[in-house]
Amino acid sequence: MLFFSYFKDLVGREVTVELKNDLAIRGTLHSVDQYLNIKLENTRVVDQDKYPHMLSVRNCFIRGSVVRYVQLPPEGVDTDLLHDATRREARGG
Repeated sequence: MLFFSYFKDLVGREVTVELKNDLAIRGTLHSVDQYLNIKLENTRVVDQDKYPHMLSVRNCFIRGSVVRYVQLPPEGVDTDLLHDATRREARGG
């Protein structure tokens, strides 16, 4: 639940999602659920030469189990919030 609550705070921000098949998609985070399924809007593929068939995709739903990494913009990382959430999670509440 730690990551779910953190990602909910990032709705409306631009993120890059790298999938297990090496496809990286950048877009605006529209929603995320408890399984870390992600919906992106205004998407674009990072490596357009490698994935030209993805150029027309503007919105996408990404199943959480295929996500390798989610890259956040530096201004999107609130380390104090992450530290507090980690402490609460470790205490069990």
